[in-house]
Amino acid sequence: MKVAFTTSGNDLNAPLDNRFGRAPKFLVYDLDSETFKVAENQQNLNTTQRAGIQSAETVARLGAGSFVTRHCGPKAFRVLSAAEVKIYTTDVPLVAATLEQCRLGKLAEARSADTEGHWV
Repeated sequence: MKVAFTTSGNDLNAPLDNRFGRAPKFLVYDLDSETFKVAENQQNLNTTQRAGIQSAETVARLGAGSFVTRHCGPKAFRVLSAAEVKIYTTDVPLVAATLEQCRLGKLAEARSADTEGHWV
């Protein structure tokens, strides 16, 4: 299974980004092969509309079964839910630490969006 994380960095020691739709990058970790890749999200950094929707579509296309971020707005939440991607929010600061929490089953699945739209 693949787990995606919002980040601004290129490795597991990178910070978990506060935003979802306007996060600079997504780190996608494959739990089966224990490998990861980083996908750019530059097209959504400065967009005025649909950043969350487009980012959610990107995460689904990357094959993630789960997604971890600090915050997720209502439109992105609907798109991810429709794509059957489980959403988790956390305050853990680094991707590596968040991945460890995920592996240990210590992250609670989000049941709804936790911010209004247009999170900057």
